Amino acid sequence: MFKDNKIFILGMARSGYEAAKYLIKRGNTVILNDSKKEETQNAEQVKELKELGVELIFGSHPDDILDDTFDYLIKNPGVPIDHKYVLKAQELDIEVINEVEMAYRLLPDDIILIGITGTNGKTTTTTLTYEILKEAFGDRVHLIGNIGYPLCSLLNKLNPEDIIVMEVSCQQVENFKQFKPHIGLFTNISEAHIDFLKTFKHYKEVKARMFYNQTSDDIAILNMENEQVLNELKDIKSKTKYFSSKNEINGCYIKDGLIYYYDNKVMEVNHIKIPGNHNLENCLGAIMIAKELDVDNTVIDKVLSDFKGVEHRLEYVDTVNGVKYYNDTEATNIKCSQIALSSFHEPVTIILGGLERGQKFEDLIPYMKNVVNIIGIGQCRDRVKEFGDKLNIPTYIYENLEDGFKKCVEVTKNSGIVLLSPASASWDQYKECEIRGAEFKKYVKQLKENDSNM
Repeated sequence: MFKDNKIFILGMARSGYEAAKYLIKRGNTVILNDSKKEETQNAEQVKELKELGVELIFGSHPDDILDDTFDYLIKNPGVPIDHKYVLKAQELDIEVINEVEMAYRLLPDDIILIGITGTNGKTTTTTLTYEILKEAFGDRVHLIGNIGYPLCSLLNKLNPEDIIVMEVSCQQVENFKQFKPHIGLFTNISEAHIDFLKTFKHYKEVKARMFYNQTSDDIAILNMENEQVLNELKDIKSKTKYFSSKNEINGCYIKDGLIYYYDNKVMEVNHIKIPGNHNLENCLGAIMIAKELDVDNTVIDKVLSDFKGVEHRLEYVDTVNGVKYYNDTEATNIKCSQIALSSFHEPVTIILGGLERGQKFEDLIPYMKNVVNIIGIGQCRDRVKEFGDKLNIPTYIYENLEDGFKKCVEVTKNSGIVLLSPASASWDQYKECEIRGAEFKKYVKQLKENDSNM
């Protein structure tokens, strides 16, 4: 399989690079096309692929390079589903897959594949699962997918009984045909990525696809408190198991401050440091996976007790002068900021704003009861001001984060929270939201250093 074929790769990035490198070494003819100019690509990777014999076409998508001589089109997950090459490949009956699907078809039979998906919480749940299993099984465990490295980068490194923990995005699932995990977990589902998948109905169908590929030998772990998940997966063939943050169930649940797995105590809830009910659900999901692999409770307790969160996702940064600072720059939509706000009971100063996308800040209103100050930044700061004024919450607007942060320090009282949870993308001022988060953390660090020198 995937030998002596002619293969078109659409999109460079990490997955395109790794797929091209792997496929050319299997005797395939490989053409890689990316709309970005060559000078914007990783020079070392470009040089390596050229030396291996990959034909590279950068800077445009010529109309005449895709024809019926190709056996596969391997699409970068970020490429739109209605891209002209994707549509043309479908007309020519060329199979359209992605790097994950390709690599899955080449995986050895004796590994354990864990796939974690959902609208929110999948990165935290994947990271927690990986950390627990890494503590239990060491180098047998690999972190792959949307959070780690492309799956095909592992193909030549796997040993029997290795464990792959993979965060799976909807963009990846869109081109799955056969991919299925031995253990799949669905955190939750709500409306998202409609710009990419066009409708919520299609988004839900895509999210559920890998579970419908499962057989009765596989396991699906579902969030009992998310009705959309239960409805979408009601007809799957795999063994279904459940976790719940609210009710005592036949599965993993919380009772009297303790976490239980099928009525057996695992650990105390107060050992978990990351805030919010959503993070409790993430922990319960990770525990369910760990127990399927017979991980000891002491290992689970140790990892969850030490875990401080995924960087840029409701990440605790530090406490300065009694004020706690949290970096949630990955909250690029309203839903994520709703989750963040529901995690705190102390007075909150929130930083909102960024790229103008018509986001409905009014949808935050039910979650604003503990907010005492609003700092608006970026392109949509004037709308943030209008929103705050309607709620009679003191609101201050600044073009950049640096000035906004200074105001946070000024107005936030001892024992309060400063929360960067913008409900907005960062592209008005930053190449990516992680740069915004790193800047926020830099200001917190400087604040603490200046305070200690006084």
